[in-house]
This record gives sequence, C-alpha cells and structure tokens, in this order.
Amino acid sequence: MFRRSFIAAALTGQLTSWAVDGPDPATSAATLKLLREGGVVVAMRHALAPGTFDPPEFKLGNCATQRNLSDDGREQARRIGRWFQRNELKLARVRSSPWCRCIDTATLAFGNVEPWTALGSPVANAPGTNAQAQRDLAVAVNALTQQPGRIEAWVTHQFVLNDLVGVATGSGDGLLLRTDKSGKVELLGRLPNI
Repeated sequence: MFRRSFIAAALTGQLTSWAVDGPDPATSAATLKLLREGGVVVAMRHALAPGTFDPPEFKLGNCATQRNLSDDGREQARRIGRWFQRNELKLARVRSSPWCRCIDTATLAFGNVEPWTALGSPVANAPGTNAQAQRDLAVAVNALTQQPGRIEAWVTHQFVLNDLVGVATGSGDGLLLRTDKSGKVELLGRLPNI
C-alpha cells in the first residue's frame, strides 16, 4: 500500500526536494542542536535521479545500466555538502548504498564514502536479505547512539528509509536517527529542503 502511494506521489511531483535557500529555520535550529550533540545518523535518500526504478538490464557494478543523478541531482548533492560545511558539521563516517546514484550523492556532498550493502535497495534483494539489512542498520544506529559527539551520514533509498522508520522521503531528504532506550530506531528530525 505505502509503495503504491509513494510511487503515485513521485510521479505527480508531490515529494519535496532540497531547495536553494536551506531548510525551514525552526526545523533547522532544532535539528542543528541535535546534530551538534552527536550520537546520531543522518540517513538520506539519494539526490534527484529521474524515474522510479532501475531498468530491466540493471547491473549493480555498471552505472550505465542504472538510474543516475540528473544535473539537478548533482547540484542538489553539492548543496547538501555546502550546508554541512556552512554549519561546521564534521562527519565521522559517510556510508552509501552501492547503487551509483547513492555513491554519487555521497561523493558530491561529502567526499570520501564507504559502500555498504545494508543500505542497498530492498527492491533488488531477496526478502531475507532485506530483513538482515534492516537488523544491521538498527545495530549500527544503536552503536552510534552510544557515541555522543559523533555524526555519520548514510545515503540510501526511499524504501530502505521507509522500512527503517516508516516515513516517506523526497530526493535528498535527510532523517536524523538514533535509538531509544529499548534499542528501537527513532526519528528525531528531518533535513528537507536544504
């Protein structure tokens, strides 16, 4: 049900994307405070890559067979990086889905990136693999929650974020995550429209 709603929103242009002027000041102030405290993950959807799914001839190691960032998407990724620099937010680690649009987003925004299969698109993987990836992501968020002052950025796909915290994201939107006392991943804030 959610995936059909998401696809409909994507096709009709109802999902937000990062704007030139930056996030809403109220959202930004609260989110910046949490980011500066650390112990959080900024998990974001890749920047704008027109279309909905990869073509049938898709191969993970071959960017020519995948849906890739548009010129606007590449500029959006650079804008994300500038926002982090402007706010003097130092990332301890940047991880990305191995899909080209995610690696390109992370590289253009932050520079060095570590591909991580747990952030890969669940649409292309077996259900058992997806369940294990979600457990791996939750364990990694929990480990980071125990490290105040440390921030990681993860670049992934809409479906991964929805499965992890149950919210829709537009291209380039970021979710600020940590775990609660029970170890469950919780959404602290959003970084839309940077």
